[in-house]
Amino acid sequence: MPEFDYTATPLWRKTLAVRPRGDDHRVQRERLRASYLALRENAAPLLTENARSMPDFTVHDITHVDALWETADIICGEQVTLTPAEAYVLGCAFVLHDAAMGAAAYSVSLPDALGEQRWRDLVSITHFRKKGCWPDAAELDTPPAEIAEECRAIAIREAHAEQARRLVDQPWRSSAGNEIHLIQDLQLRESYGPLIGDLAASHWWSVDALGSQFRQAKGSLTWQPVEWLIEPLKLACVLRLADATQIDSRRAPTFLFSLRRPEGLSHDHWRFQEHVSRPHLQGDRVTYTSLRPFAPQAAPAWWLALDYLRQVDDELKKVDALLHDLGRGRLAARAVAGVDSPERFAELFPVTDWRPVDAAVKISNVPSLVETLGGEQLYGKEPEVAVRELIQNAQDAVLARQVIDPDFTGAQVEVRLTQTQGDWHLEVRDNGIGMDEETLVHGLLDFGTSGWSSSRVRNRLPGLASGGFKPRGRFGIGFFSVFMLGHEIELTTRRFDGSTADARRLTFEGSSRRPLLAALPASVRTAPGTLLRIRLKEDPYSAEGILLHTEDDHLSQLVRRLVLENMVPIRVWEPGATSAEAVEPFALATGSPEAVFDRLYPSFTKSWKVNQEKQRLRLRDAFIERATELFDDDQQRIGLAALGSDLLYWTQLNYQGIVTVNGFLADEAMGFAGYLVGRPDRASRDQAKPVADLDQLRRWIGEQEQRLRTTDNYTDSLQLELSFIQYRALHSLPGDAAFAMTADGLMRPADVIRWAAQRSEVFLVEGGPPLSWRARPPGAFHYLSGREVRLAEGWVLVCIDVLDPKLADLFPVAHGRDSAYEFARHDTNLSWQKFWWRLSGNVHGLFLEALCSAWSCTMGDLLAPIEQRGWSDVAHLEDESLGPIWGYHLRRPHQTIPPSPSAP
Repeated sequence: MPEFDYTATPLWRKTLAVRPRGDDHRVQRERLRASYLALRENAAPLLTENARSMPDFTVHDITHVDALWETADIICGEQVTLTPAEAYVLGCAFVLHDAAMGAAAYSVSLPDALGEQRWRDLVSITHFRKKGCWPDAAELDTPPAEIAEECRAIAIREAHAEQARRLVDQPWRSSAGNEIHLIQDLQLRESYGPLIGDLAASHWWSVDALGSQFRQAKGSLTWQPVEWLIEPLKLACVLRLADATQIDSRRAPTFLFSLRRPEGLSHDHWRFQEHVSRPHLQGDRVTYTSLRPFAPQAAPAWWLALDYLRQVDDELKKVDALLHDLGRGRLAARAVAGVDSPERFAELFPVTDWRPVDAAVKISNVPSLVETLGGEQLYGKEPEVAVRELIQNAQDAVLARQVIDPDFTGAQVEVRLTQTQGDWHLEVRDNGIGMDEETLVHGLLDFGTSGWSSSRVRNRLPGLASGGFKPRGRFGIGFFSVFMLGHEIELTTRRFDGSTADARRLTFEGSSRRPLLAALPASVRTAPGTLLRIRLKEDPYSAEGILLHTEDDHLSQLVRRLVLENMVPIRVWEPGATSAEAVEPFALATGSPEAVFDRLYPSFTKSWKVNQEKQRLRLRDAFIERATELFDDDQQRIGLAALGSDLLYWTQLNYQGIVTVNGFLADEAMGFAGYLVGRPDRASRDQAKPVADLDQLRRWIGEQEQRLRTTDNYTDSLQLELSFIQYRALHSLPGDAAFAMTADGLMRPADVIRWAAQRSEVFLVEGGPPLSWRARPPGAFHYLSGREVRLAEGWVLVCIDVLDPKLADLFPVAHGRDSAYEFARHDTNLSWQKFWWRLSGNVHGLFLEALCSAWSCTMGDLLAPIEQRGWSDVAHLEDESLGPIWGYHLRRPHQTIPPSPSAP
């Protein structure tokens, strides 16, 4: 850092400088000046040592201290004057405030300076962050070198402000054993030392703390003029702002930059500061400029400059507000010029060959936020979801162009997987409407809202709304799902009616950095539309790659799995392929059962055996025979599905039911085959519920029962599987539908009264492990032993296992429960009334009601005794080694009591 003559500043000349003519206070001024010069000389070697401990930091030596006199002059302007005593105290604080940024400033070790507990906490956290695991006792006591070094740097930053306070009184021993103090004048050290130490430490305090700590003015020393008062609050504000605003190339000399070669964020700090010229005051604005423009490779440094100077601007405004609110004299500098927008900042800090676009216009640090919320927190661990979003956005762009450009032909979307020098790339290209710079910045990069629905995009594309365009992308976050796939992303786009000069390229290099926007060179010919290219962070064929859920590791199968209906042709290019596979437009709502099945569960005979295709065709025939439609109130098809999980197990392939959102895969379910149109449960659209209302779903379930009967598919196995969902949905079961098991075989509603009338005691199995049931073939199953078992005489095992929780959850749990006992739902203990209210809405309740009818008793007669026994009934199978089976002993009462449920 070049030498700077601080003695030439107006602040020094008006306070501590030698006066050329008569000076009534020459002796007093000389004493303060001599003390300061001695302090500066003593501290210079200490400040030089900072670079040893913090080599990546910009310059914090004596030249930085000298430059603070200049920035303090800017801060004060003509409005604020200092007495010589104030200038002395402020100058000493200048020297000491960063003097503890090196290990040499500490008389004890850094762990001792920080405190043992804080140091160990720091080591532990740093170890976990760098190693991904917590340290053991030995590593905590003696951390690895790289962790210890990082901890020392952090400790210095955290401790240096308080250590600066202690430096006033801290002595050093000379080789002769004498004590050396930084401030040698004993009276000045003892009188002003505490205040100097507090001021030096205060540059890391909050602004609000300054008002409470430094509100009271200090009188002059006995040997000074009475008017040499000290206002600590004024000095604290000047020190704070002078330090914050001292940002220019003197703190990052180019040659020193090349010698130290800092990395990471420190590198960007050095890089932006070496561009900065000396600040100056324009009005009440501190104005920074750069004579040298920032090239594309220096874009991170440019953004850091903007971010840093916004912080300086915030500091200036907070201090000004504090002084105003306390009725104190306000400083001349009150804000930083040009930081309100990237465009205005670029006038002061010019760029070349790129355009600064703040991706954080709506949300700060968009890429980093999306990596957090757009990754597993939002989408789960399914990278294919991002592929779906990108294809959906591409189709939207094409559909928009079809509305705006009536002469448009050849609409298509392309999806391509390529490998270049070991790196895998996914490309999604469309020849749609494209984006101009305004749309790119304020539409695509506006996380959390749909760019298509913004007034800005609509106004720039007249006729789009009136033309009937309905984007498939609902939440406006589709683009940001790209960060699930990789961090290096390149988007090239050109609006359909723009020239080649209007094409723009937006690149992301790392999720924590803002994108780089640039115009394409004139030599690059770009077709209308958008190309998105992602360097995949996972091999597509790996266990966490995008082809995870495909059967043959083909990109075309992934696209067909995700895109179940499309309005735009999609061409899929496999790696190394010379031709593309076409996915032609298809509408589920109008397709025949055969065509719908083939679209949902396509043939893969290229890579699978003939027998597996035979199984698929057999399942296809069953689907056509059993599937029924669901319609909305406008009689538009919103589903074509066959209820039951049996079709899922007919082949080795995946034939789960599909819930679609806007024609794309959103969710899967085991309880049916076919599709149901859905609405997303959350923004990620990886979970969805059918759009059909309860009446439409109930009608479909009723129709499915009739279809199963007419096609002779209403087997005992399916009856057991469907009984729970049928009863939950319809609140009744057909008299001939099996819903439970006994030693005598399957039980149906029509059988209960006759069966129960022959018995005086029944054991109702609780259900679930260890004793459960299975449908194929129907039978009781003991989980722990893995054996099929025969139920004992008088036992009833109700088949309550849910066919598919996603289907069951569509119907309210409480709907259909005995409302006469709802009063008991909030009982703190499990009363028999509460127990009955819970069971009354499912098939257990169906059995208990029939049992009461058979025995001519009340529900209380059956359940109150169980409550008295603490709900702890057990029974044993014939083989008692299988252990106890939990359930409820139900006994026929000796006399009946009229039903009279009553609230407590």
